[in-house]
Amino acid sequence: MIQAYSKTPNSRESLYLFCRMLALDPSLALAVKPDKYTFTFVITACSRLPTLVGYGENVHGMVIKNGYESDIFVGNSLVSMYSMYAKMVDAQRLFNEMPQRDVVTWTSLVCGYAKSGGLVKARELFDEMPERNDVSWAVIIAGYVGSGRYNDALQHFHGMLCHDKVKPNEAVLVCVLSACAHLGALDQGKWVHVYIDKNGVPESSNISTALIDMYSKCGGIDYARRIFYETTKKDALTWTSMISGLSMHGLGKDALQVFAQMLAEGVKPDSITVLGVLNGCSHSGLVEDGCCIFYNMQNLWGIEQKIEHYGSLVDLLGRAGQLERAFEVVKSMRMEPDVVVWRALLSACRIHGNVGLAQKIINHIAQLDPSHGGGYVLLSNLYASLGQWDKVVGMRTSMGEREVESSPGCSWIEVDGYIHEFLAADRLHPQLVEIHKKLSEVLKRISIEGYYVPNTKQVLFDLSEEDKEQAVSWHSEKLAVAFGLLNSVEGTPIRIVKNLRICEDCHSAMKAISNVFCREIVVRDRSRFHTFKNGECSCMDYW
Repeated sequence: MIQAYSKTPNSRESLYLFCRMLALDPSLALAVKPDKYTFTFVITACSRLPTLVGYGENVHGMVIKNGYESDIFVGNSLVSMYSMYAKMVDAQRLFNEMPQRDVVTWTSLVCGYAKSGGLVKARELFDEMPERNDVSWAVIIAGYVGSGRYNDALQHFHGMLCHDKVKPNEAVLVCVLSACAHLGALDQGKWVHVYIDKNGVPESSNISTALIDMYSKCGGIDYARRIFYETTKKDALTWTSMISGLSMHGLGKDALQVFAQMLAEGVKPDSITVLGVLNGCSHSGLVEDGCCIFYNMQNLWGIEQKIEHYGSLVDLLGRAGQLERAFEVVKSMRMEPDVVVWRALLSACRIHGNVGLAQKIINHIAQLDPSHGGGYVLLSNLYASLGQWDKVVGMRTSMGEREVESSPGCSWIEVDGYIHEFLAADRLHPQLVEIHKKLSEVLKRISIEGYYVPNTKQVLFDLSEEDKEQAVSWHSEKLAVAFGLLNSVEGTPIRIVKNLRICEDCHSAMKAISNVFCREIVVRDRSRFHTFKNGECSCMDYW
């Protein structure tokens, strides 16, 4: 019974039975002495309950008292337990003292370091392992994905395929697909999909959900739809992934339709599902649909409104120009609004030119997160667009005094299976000269043909118009698209991932480039996808 409960969410039952076994329950007259198997299962149960660190340490003491500290199974359980508690000094000490180790011992320690932020140490141990199994590879790859080192995750996956006889398990494949999704690496994601099909990996909701997520985030929403409708084992996560993917592409009505299908099939939504639907409404301007879902989510599905739902509602109303209504929502929130909520409203103020409300909001942002530059940049952009240069200077001075940092624009593009990164005004890429030359030619051509006029309203410096045009011309997504035009096959789509919201000038330029050069350009910015084709954008200029 202790073993059975130790591997379930009811791990506490194992500990309760263990206490009774030791006759700590006065209703029992005799105690039963635990053996090494008992300790292994009890320690496993403790690992699942990180709030009971003290109890786990007490069990460790019992292990020593009963002479089982040298048993490999008990030792593995202890290393795993301390790793789960992120007590890596204790885990490492136990590891060092163990007279015998196996692949489980090594993997447990690697997992502990990876989860506790010690990825360098985890990698060192992984490289030293005398033997690796599929779980070992899953742990190190998941560690890289969890740390945002997606390229390293993909490199380890390819290393696994090339240098190890172990085949990737479901956890590895899900992690690799997640890495592809974050990078926008569609070609590599497709390769993983082919690998799954060729190697007969069994269908599962986890694999299907990961594929839907990958295709959605890499701009292949039609592929995602196909996977979704071909999947026979759909759970709530699968439905949610499809809804979120459609929402990200600005297909709010389609997201609502899939949500209705989900409900019709009796699948209960969770808070993330509802958030995905609200985001879809926001990106598509479906104000009343979004409000209806928000205000009825508690009654209809028993889902409590969380701060992220309020943030999405504020974004929905703000994008639609209903700023006062959005402000009232913020003021009526049941919890304190966080910086994300205030920034959503501030972004709407920038879009609709409401300086008065923006000035009120920036004070709230400064109090909540004084070192974050996003809010200051938004307000500076608003001042710059109105030509209020004295206020732009004042805002930049305030940022300097508060030591506020703003994130630099960064874009990624995949060409021939490799991810290339560009920063704004990048001067590091090996093809820099050719890229700058190509970009100059592109901007000149789309201007001459009358499809593009530089939009310099958001340049944060009082410069000459020529210098402003130069400043906006070197934005990271423009460099990426020039690189794509240079290095990809003519007529093929160019796919770019941007860490920030695409600016108005780049948005206009992408529309013009798609028309003049007859190329489909897909840009995933911080909040949604923009698919540029024949001079139009899928967002219909509503973003």
